[in-house]
Amino acid sequence: MAAADSEFGEWPLKRLMTEVVGTGTKSAEDMTRAQAMEAMRRILADEPDHTTLGAFWLANRWKHNNAEELAAYADVMAEHVEYAEPEVDPVDCGANYDGKGKTAILGVAAGVTAAAAGTPVVVHSGDRVPTQKQDAYKHVLDELGVRTELEPTESADMVDETGFGFYYQPKFNPAIHALWERRDNMGVRTFVNTIETIANPANASVHLGSFYHLAFAKKMTDTFKESEHHDLHRIVMFQGMEGYDDIRPGYTKVAEWTAGDDDGDFDDFEIETANYGMDFEYDDLGVDEDDVAGDSAEITEAVLSGERTDRFADAVALNAALRIYAREDADSIDEGLEMAREAIDSGAAEAVLEDLRGF
Repeated sequence: MAAADSEFGEWPLKRLMTEVVGTGTKSAEDMTRAQAMEAMRRILADEPDHTTLGAFWLANRWKHNNAEELAAYADVMAEHVEYAEPEVDPVDCGANYDGKGKTAILGVAAGVTAAAAGTPVVVHSGDRVPTQKQDAYKHVLDELGVRTELEPTESADMVDETGFGFYYQPKFNPAIHALWERRDNMGVRTFVNTIETIANPANASVHLGSFYHLAFAKKMTDTFKESEHHDLHRIVMFQGMEGYDDIRPGYTKVAEWTAGDDDGDFDDFEIETANYGMDFEYDDLGVDEDDVAGDSAEITEAVLSGERTDRFADAVALNAALRIYAREDADSIDEGLEMAREAIDSGAAEAVLEDLRGF
């Protein structure tokens, strides 16, 4: 057995590669929770050399991490997160790290609308995502004149004062932010892309995220359940547009888990936009690919002010409805949709945007 490292333990990344995760697609094994936690502590301490870290990240990508490993990584990350809880309990929307490159970013407008309807919402991201230089929430908020480079306590105050809060990753999650250059040099996603979305800097009890396949939604639910840090009441995951937390036009699969007896219930259902009288397709929500954030900001302002009542307004209202439903402030998407439209029609959503600009 290898000698124990006085600072970390007995499982440097190179040993994990040669004995556990890097032995090939057929023979690779899953790590124990202790091994995964040690690996993450070494990574965040900048202990592995670049080659070994890159190999470890790729081996994890090929092997596919299970929920126990992801929870271990997330729990070590949580040791470095600066949490700031608002007085209200918001919906945590963490699926906006990858950014968008083709269609409008609707989450800001949807979150503001939900907030105006009585459902507080938190979003979080950095400046750019490694390997993908697309636009995210921060860039739309910047275009709208909303401060984004906030200290975590300021973000919590923003939630309490306006109903909508943005948490800036370099401030609340500096250890993950410090990996930016190494991740960017990888050129592909790693498990860090997954765990940063569940940092949950406001310690919300409801998480709204996106997935590509239903099996991944189940894995993420299991990750939260395996985590020793997170204690969520409810998780809602759906197949977002461009991997983002915007509902796809047409058909969208939604998975939900609510804590309760028998370890909670995991269910899934479908949202079909046509059933809500919304006749638009993916390309109908497209924007200028050279100015996604700018176009999205203009659309956001026009929808919240009531100047636009077209497909973008419908899409914003439906996405707001999902946030309202996720927090159980509405019993159905239909009820949430009514609340969202009323928030826009009454001027309440536009007022929240003005409050954000004045924060």
